[in-house]
Amino acid sequence: MNSALDVTAEPFIERRSFAGGATGEERRQFANSHEELSPEARELAQAIDGYKLMHRRRFITFEEMLAVIKELGYSK
Repeated sequence: MNSALDVTAEPFIERRSFAGGATGEERRQFANSHEELSPEARELAQAIDGYKLMHRRRFITFEEMLAVIKELGYSK
């Protein structure tokens, strides 16, 4: 008889505890390569990546993105 709790099943593997998943690389919100970007866009992308690494964030909010943009010196 099969029960809902099968003790012969494989043990649960907590995959969230591994930083970066199977490849060991950190996943990014945007593209991994900034080669095709203009110099200004590349600077912004690198600043956002730096922010995410510093704050251990995979994704950022619009408010956080605005803070990064202002930190680079941009104003309206």
